[in-house]
Amino acid sequence: MADLRTREGHALRVAIVGGGVIGLSCALELRDAGHDVTVLARDELGDTTSARAGAVWFPFRSAPADRVLAWGARTFERFEALAADPATGVRMQRGRVLHRSPAPDLWWTVAVPSVTTIDDPAELPDGVLSASECTVPVIDMSYYLPWLQAQCDARGVQTRRTEISALEEAFEHGELVVLAAGLTSNDFAADADLVPVRGQTVRLKNPGYFEWTIDDANPDGLTYVIPRRDEIVCGGTDEEGEWGLDLDPAVEAGVLERVRALIPELREAPITSRAVGLRPGRREVRVETIPDAQGRPVIHCYGHGGSGVTLSWGCAEAVAALTAQL
Repeated sequence: MADLRTREGHALRVAIVGGGVIGLSCALELRDAGHDVTVLARDELGDTTSARAGAVWFPFRSAPADRVLAWGARTFERFEALAADPATGVRMQRGRVLHRSPAPDLWWTVAVPSVTTIDDPAELPDGVLSASECTVPVIDMSYYLPWLQAQCDARGVQTRRTEISALEEAFEHGELVVLAAGLTSNDFAADADLVPVRGQTVRLKNPGYFEWTIDDANPDGLTYVIPRRDEIVCGGTDEEGEWGLDLDPAVEAGVLERVRALIPELREAPITSRAVGLRPGRREVRVETIPDAQGRPVIHCYGHGGSGVTLSWGCAEAVAALTAQL
């Protein structure tokens, strides 16, 4: 492996490819560890996949369970602390995960401090057998991403809005490269396991409703309601292998029908915006160091599926730990 020693001793020059929630979280963690960090971001903040995320803390489409739980639990703790500052856009909100089978898989509840089971039919929508009620972080990405970028800026992280075509270009900005570009990571890693998972959402003006709902076993399609300060993110779709970014009116109509059936309070709420994003799906989240052909270290941090925000701080800490081993 290449010699990484610098005049600062253990401080390294690090180039991070990707300016979404994973890349920026890694940048801040590495900068706080004393490294010289440059973020190479292709997109403006508002154009990233992270900006389109519903962003409720909930492990979705991510594995393996043991590492996801560890990363998720650590991220939960970090977000819980950030919720004390309204400027972050992080809130601790109560909500429900709905279950339509008699024996739901509750593996994710290990990372949540307190979960209550609701099984009274009078309190549940038709077809729902039970619900797990809990308080988790809900992150308004329109506030959180700018806050995260501002924290990076204040600590001296350099951000370059540029598109690179090979990791060789990233090594011009650092002796260590962190690949955290979501689905675009495949352009540099040639990872056959990395696939798009299309998600379409519609946002409604918030009429004063602040309880999130996840109904991921809805027979008519994935359904979730995530309230923010001024709007409510409603979804969604879970289409593996689909690359299309065009809005589908029929999909939107289906989402609204399912959401309004679950939450009658939203029947008259007007639409404020719409979005389509491509989640970086992978058989397992990849967080590991793999040297390039010249022996230079590359830390891969991608493939978070629908859990990028949920795992962000835990994975950033894992990247910092891998960096400390170099």
